[in-house]
Amino acid sequence: MLKTHSEVFKGLLLVSDLCFVSMAWWFAFVLRFHTSVFVEAEPYVLRHYVTAWLVILGVWAVVFELCDFYRPRRLSTHQHETVELIKASGLAAMIFLGMIFLLHELILSRIVVVVFWFASLFFLSLSHIFFREALRIARRRGYNLRHVLIIGMAAQADALLTRIKAYRYLGLRVRGIFLLDENENNAPKLASDAERIKNPNQLAEMVRTSEIDQVFVALPLEQASKLPEILEWLGDEPVTLHFVPDLHELATLGGYIEDFDGLQIVTLQSSPLTGWNAALKRGVDLAVGSLALVICAPVMAAVALAIRCSSKGPVLYRQERMGLDGERFEMLKFRTMVNNAEQHTGPVWAADDDPRITPLGRWLRHWSFDELPQLINVLRGEMSLVGPRPERPPLIAEFRRTIPKYMLRQKVKAGMTGWAQIHGWRGNTSLATRIKYDLDYIENWSLWRDLKILAVTVVGGFRNRRANGL
Repeated sequence: MLKTHSEVFKGLLLVSDLCFVSMAWWFAFVLRFHTSVFVEAEPYVLRHYVTAWLVILGVWAVVFELCDFYRPRRLSTHQHETVELIKASGLAAMIFLGMIFLLHELILSRIVVVVFWFASLFFLSLSHIFFREALRIARRRGYNLRHVLIIGMAAQADALLTRIKAYRYLGLRVRGIFLLDENENNAPKLASDAERIKNPNQLAEMVRTSEIDQVFVALPLEQASKLPEILEWLGDEPVTLHFVPDLHELATLGGYIEDFDGLQIVTLQSSPLTGWNAALKRGVDLAVGSLALVICAPVMAAVALAIRCSSKGPVLYRQERMGLDGERFEMLKFRTMVNNAEQHTGPVWAADDDPRITPLGRWLRHWSFDELPQLINVLRGEMSLVGPRPERPPLIAEFRRTIPKYMLRQKVKAGMTGWAQIHGWRGNTSLATRIKYDLDYIENWSLWRDLKILAVTVVGGFRNRRANGL
């Protein structure tokens, strides 16, 4: 029955997608030849466009099927599906262009082809979003459900149950639970009224009699050796089996799973700012950083003049800091202390009433104007507008010995402002809390979050109530 339902959904989605692809093709055709959006319409042969449309239907249907685009996606996300849609559509477009090249008698407008591809992506993405939302509404109302059996240790099973209950739109109903660490003297309480199975020999029978669709095996990593035994308990029942390893203690940053010629590789630690993300972030740094430097130039000139007139020493203070992947660079700041302030003290945090800070310097720190020269570091590529604040190598050597995961901050460029700073954790404040905010920023990075941090900094972040630090 499940397979029949899956085939019905697959067929409906395929027909729906081909309808939207057709809509995109004829939308591009009408836009090019029957509107005034583009230059005066050139002559065209309708038969050529009808033939191309039939070729498109065949190519898109075959490519989407070969890419397994219509497999069940109950546990997937909109973002992942959109990425796969772009890849499949790109492959289909290349095959289509190759076939058109071989069919010399077909003459098509390049504008129609380009507009069609972008329109097809938009229409298909929109249709899949609506389809998914319709399924989610149906599942919340008790339709299109999947019956689940959970096998595992109590802690991991409870965490899985909590998530299944939180995401009701997935349509997963837990029918049975078998805990490997449950015995007569130990009956863990779980957030579920599902049947508790006591004997592993009953698992296969429950799968058959209770119409179990999916089995989740939730285990800590050190218990993964129990998988073969669990598979024996289940026998050869044709059920979807998911392994949910508890990698929380090992996966520290940006973990993901990828396929290497059939071998599944679990990456426990990586940076999200690679590839297009890195290029996008760098583009924002250059555009916003250049604009900010132009706008702040008069203020920076006035500050430089004030420093020169109020105390002896250079206007700019250059200090070695550590950035991306541990690389060192000279960070620029307006000088706020007396010249050679660390000659006798060495690298130490400044106190609230530190006598080394000049009167003008205290005001600059209070309003964070001393940080403005770091816009030059941003344009050089040594820093970013947003990211963890850079620290000095001697202090980092100490921090990494006492603060777990401290060096993971170096997986991204240091920033002028950051997630920790807009929450008030800057200067001489709790390092452990700052690290927590920094790692949260890296793990959940997005361009939207960067823009939000910049907006909060500009609107209310210039005034620094913890204006200590180095």
